Amino acid sequence: MSVRKRQSEISDDTVADRVADLDWTRIAADLDASGCAITGPLLPPDECAALAALYPLDKPFRSRVIMARHGFGRGEYKYFAYPLPDAVAALRTALYPRLAEIANRWNEAMGIDVRYPGEHADYLVGCHKAGQTRPTPLLLQYGASDYNCLHQDLYGELVFPLQVTVLLSRPGEDFSGGEFVLTEQRPRMQSRAEVVPLSQGEAVIFPVHHRPVQGTRGVYRVNMRHGVSRLRSGQRHTMGIIFHDAK
Repeated sequence: MSVRKRQSEISDDTVADRVADLDWTRIAADLDASGCAITGPLLPPDECAALAALYPLDKPFRSRVIMARHGFGRGEYKYFAYPLPDAVAALRTALYPRLAEIANRWNEAMGIDVRYPGEHADYLVGCHKAGQTRPTPLLLQYGASDYNCLHQDLYGELVFPLQVTVLLSRPGEDFSGGEFVLTEQRPRMQSRAEVVPLSQGEAVIFPVHHRPVQGTRGVYRVNMRHGVSRLRSGQRHTMGIIFHDAK
């Protein structure tokens, strides 16, 4: 069975059901407490393998980035083109409403007036009106000694505050090292680092830019960055789901 056929057989209903079955109460609590949350199993191994197998192809993608050429680290990634593969589009659509609830609550806590609509299609209308029309979901590929410098995925004036990364490879089998890393820059304090262990098919949800933290004098914003530590061996594929489009 071809990769393309396997992808076409991943129905929107199946993905929506998986997303609905996640423990969203725990996910929201983890995001509030530490700035990231692991979903638990989201994609089965065969779907992870099918997505990773897209990487050598040209047609599903709009561009390829070699990280070392831009000082981003080592490794490479490709941005998907519209129309997105079925599984990618279905995850983006199903995850967004749950994350929009959290994003709206966070913005209210931080005194930010922006509110996000309940459906992703409606949010994209605003992105496209602002000239942000290029899709941002991507596949990343790392080999031995590759890494991704700490960064933020800001692609224009409109930024959805949360994003998702799905691990497609098997840690300890396909690769070693290559841990997902978050840093949190707190005002007048040293940065805090968080290493997020993932299994194949699990996703981590984390802030794109900043998040609210309750302090003794009220809520304040902390700045967040994310990256990937150095791979020690093997090959690692991940999929990033970003909800705002790019200019």
